[in-house]
Amino acid sequence: MTQSWSAPVAHGPVHATVPVPGSKSLTNRALVLAALAEEPSILRDPLHSRDTELMASALRALGTVIEEAPDGAWTIRPAPLRGPAQVDCGLAGTVMRFVPPVASLAQGHVTFDGDPRARQRPLDTVLDALRTLGAEISGSALPFEVRGTGALAGGKVTIDASASSQFVSGLLLSAARFEHGITIRHEGEAVPSLPHIDMTVAMLRAAGVDVDDRQQDTWRVSPGPIERLDLDIEPDLSNATPFLAAAAATAGRVTIPGWPEHTTQAGDAMRGILERMSARVYRDSSGLTVTGPAELDGADLDLHEVGELTPTVAALAALANGRSRLRGIAHLRGHETDRLAALQREINGLGGAVEQTDDGLLIEPRPLHGGTWHSYADHRMATAGAILGLRIPGVAVEDITTTAKTLPDFPAMWAAMLEQVA
Repeated sequence: MTQSWSAPVAHGPVHATVPVPGSKSLTNRALVLAALAEEPSILRDPLHSRDTELMASALRALGTVIEEAPDGAWTIRPAPLRGPAQVDCGLAGTVMRFVPPVASLAQGHVTFDGDPRARQRPLDTVLDALRTLGAEISGSALPFEVRGTGALAGGKVTIDASASSQFVSGLLLSAARFEHGITIRHEGEAVPSLPHIDMTVAMLRAAGVDVDDRQQDTWRVSPGPIERLDLDIEPDLSNATPFLAAAAATAGRVTIPGWPEHTTQAGDAMRGILERMSARVYRDSSGLTVTGPAELDGADLDLHEVGELTPTVAALAALANGRSRLRGIAHLRGHETDRLAALQREINGLGGAVEQTDDGLLIEPRPLHGGTWHSYADHRMATAGAILGLRIPGVAVEDITTTAKTLPDFPAMWAAMLEQVA
């Protein structure tokens, strides 16, 4: 049984500076590219969390050497990919969708499995695409097996990536090592979270890979070498958003040091979202600072490109003084949990008024009360409960340890932030 965590109440405006560790999305993409590169790479300030450790373990199982320095930096030394190997995906979408293309380049059988919820997540799109490109794979969901022959033909493939941008990114990251590269064409409803694909393309180009994304819904990668990486990993901007939300929810002020001026991270969109809800946001040499308003305004927000921010935004909307509509996020029903159903159930369980729509949520402000907030083994659901607990006494978050998926010690970081209440 998991132990509940009493979400601490903010007894005044939060005034804090909160450093956050490196980006999970950048770290895991860099690990894959470094494993496929021709020479050793180095990643400074990578995220050390469950998701990134699972990625590192998966690549080590395939033969890659990953060494950690005393300062936490990783040196990645490519080696011939081989099986037999077993990959534990945990609940990491990046592992279950980025590593199978790598495994298709290995010599030998590679089996994949993960947490119980991971077995329910959609994988057939990327696995069927690999079959089209010449891979031999048994199964269409976890557990499954890739029977690698040491090479993959590659070529053209048409997929429906409307459930996850990771289907595109996962194929792109390994494609330069395919004999004929790859041409991916998406057919279906709009691809969600396109900034994550833009991040993948930018990282491929930084590694010397030829990528053509000029045509909408089409991505081409030419076959060729992948150059070594020498990267400083940016702070994880999505992981920073609960702390920025603390400023917005308490009429306080929170600064995140090291916020990049230019970034491909989806979490950067939180700046505009908070401004729409009447917070003040500015960036300078000290980082990004959010100052919360006396009262949050509700907002009509299209989150299709940045669906991962939905739990944080929904928590703020439940504390706002007007109705909010969150749109474009039907794909969240297939994330770590059905996030739309979970947010409706949990906010309403605290006295809120949330309705599901075809593509999102309608949130009406209501007086809220304490109670148990279930996390569903979903790190972003857990942090959403912590945000509500800032204003609502008696919120108990079930299984706060699930935040270790992307933040190694969220409860301690949250407590340290609240020590700086004005």
